[in-house]
Amino acid sequence: MAGKKNKKSGEVVDDAIDGVTDESKVVSSEQPESIDPIVDEESDLSLQLAKLEADLLEAKDESLRNQAEMQNILRRSERDVQNAHKYALDKFVAELLPVVDNLERALQSIDQNKEDLKSLAEGVVLTLKSFQDVLARYKVLPIDPKGEVFDPELHQAMSILEMPGSIPNTVVDVFQKGYTLNDRLVRPAMVVVAGAEKNNI
Repeated sequence: MAGKKNKKSGEVVDDAIDGVTDESKVVSSEQPESIDPIVDEESDLSLQLAKLEADLLEAKDESLRNQAEMQNILRRSERDVQNAHKYALDKFVAELLPVVDNLERALQSIDQNKEDLKSLAEGVVLTLKSFQDVLARYKVLPIDPKGEVFDPELHQAMSILEMPGSIPNTVVDVFQKGYTLNDRLVRPAMVVVAGAEKNNI
């Protein structure tokens, strides 16, 4: 009887051990399934964080570029407005200059030695001076380069003459004065330039 009981108890113990082993297998087989989702979630969060940081840097860079572009646009706009104010009279001055030219020619043609023409000459002089004063007030200045070195930026050569005693490439005569408005050329001076003397062999 005792042997049977022991046999039975041994079977019970074996069954118990088998049960524990099976449970541990179940637990060990279930463990990786409970850990993997957490690892995957952390990996996804890291990727999302890296993407957000990259997007943030790109947004900051774009914002800086936009700010720089806006500053450039503002500077260009301010410069354009200044130039518009500064050179608004450009076309008007160009139309007015022939009047000044005609007054200067009229004054040159008047024989001021004649008594009956002196009052006319004085009137023309006063009118011409008033014109010149107004032009100077608005920064319209004449270019009268006689005796100066020829400057293609400011002068227009009408002819080149061999002038003994004159330095080559200098202005020896001015057909028509030039003018600038705020240092910008409105009309070039029409001039005669001295050429180099040819050596007679």
